[in-house]
Amino acid sequence: MFVTHLSLADFRNYTSAEVALDAGVTVFTGANGQGKTNLVEAIEFLATLGSHRVAGDQPLVRAGAERAIVRGKVQAGLDDSRSLLLEVEIIPGRANKAALNRGPLRRPRDLLGALRVVLFAPDDLAIVKGDPADRRGYLDSLITARWPRLAGVRADYDRVLKQRATLLKSLSGRTGRASGADVAATLEVWDGQLAALGAELIAARLTTLSELRPHLLRAYADIAPTNNEAGIAYKSSSVTEDEASITELTQTLLEKMAERRGEEIARGLCLVGPHRDDLTLTLGGLPTKGYASHGESWSSALALRLAAFTLLRADGVEPVLILDDVFAELDETRRDRLADLVGSAEQVLITAAVVADVPPVLAGRRYQVKAATVEEVE
Repeated sequence: MFVTHLSLADFRNYTSAEVALDAGVTVFTGANGQGKTNLVEAIEFLATLGSHRVAGDQPLVRAGAERAIVRGKVQAGLDDSRSLLLEVEIIPGRANKAALNRGPLRRPRDLLGALRVVLFAPDDLAIVKGDPADRRGYLDSLITARWPRLAGVRADYDRVLKQRATLLKSLSGRTGRASGADVAATLEVWDGQLAALGAELIAARLTTLSELRPHLLRAYADIAPTNNEAGIAYKSSSVTEDEASITELTQTLLEKMAERRGEEIARGLCLVGPHRDDLTLTLGGLPTKGYASHGESWSSALALRLAAFTLLRADGVEPVLILDDVFAELDETRRDRLADLVGSAEQVLITAAVVADVPPVLAGRRYQVKAATVEEVE
């Protein structure tokens, strides 16, 4: 699949923009702060209903405007002329609205799956060097791209998690004591819901991780000239990678909650579940975090994105590949290797401060972006 047209109204620094796109490579160049990343961020938002740059919606709306509109036309494939028109209306402080082929959708997340995107950005280094939440976010965005209905499971899990945590805090009280019988009766419903939803998320994570692993190993070896054996494993205090069935995982989570109930009440926290898990990344058998050089860490982050791209391809869907200001961060060897790897994608969208940062093999359609104005360069 690929995007053939992007339309913006009051998105970021754009009052309005109409950008024609093709399959193949498109490069957006311009000085920092002019709006080139905003264009690919808009396409990312259509695909994921989120941004790799900010957590909330307010920064996505142009200063002084009440709402923003992002609209994109998506073609099914090079040999398939069928198309969809995707639209999201971003309304800070209220529920966003979405439409498909001009027809309103009941929930914005019903748009998920209509467009798939894999995005590389400098912030990806946080997957390797950052907190567990960054690595969970990487994996959860991938499982949602593969199975869009899991967006609803994730939302339900977060809701139950919040409500259960509130209950735990109320039970702990000022003294940290509560009646065991009362606690058991009150928490039973929330335990069951959290375990069932958590097990579904973990099962999807473990399945995806198993299928991702060989792609990661190959991607890192293709990018990095040395120390090129990459590994990835699921890290959890509750479950193991052998427990792949939802039934087994649900039972394990319930047992762990029962074991740690006193500690959870005393601390007022939910200590069991996928929100506490992590990924262990390794190079040559050593942890990437803390041992890898800057270049190796960058290569690991790129390999994770390439592996996600290859896995989605293996599912039978060609994702749009976005490289947001990535080449400037790489040495010449890694730059050329990455260019060779991504050149076969159905659509590649690249942002760069100067066109010289982009390897010649990725020459294609080019736009100059200046002060929220997009002009094609012949």
